Amino acid sequence: MDLKTRKFDFIQEFFKLQSEEAILRFEQLLKEEKKKLENNSFKPMTMEEFHKRIDASIEDSKNGRLIEVTELLAEIETWS
Repeated sequence: MDLKTRKFDFIQEFFKLQSEEAILRFEQLLKEEKKKLENNSFKPMTMEEFHKRIDASIEDSKNGRLIEVTELLAEIETWS
């Protein structure tokens, strides 16, 4: 049985579930699996990339391309 068929069969059986506890356990399992995938896809930057970002940040600061924390917080408040 291929993966697509297995997923479809699983979904059909999942829809038949009436137990809220069982659904909660599946939700938790899915959340854990998604977290594992995110952690596995994380790629740390190299030291060269790190230093380039530092240099760019210093250059931005010298050229006034920055925002005060209070301004940023005020802007974030307008997002929701």
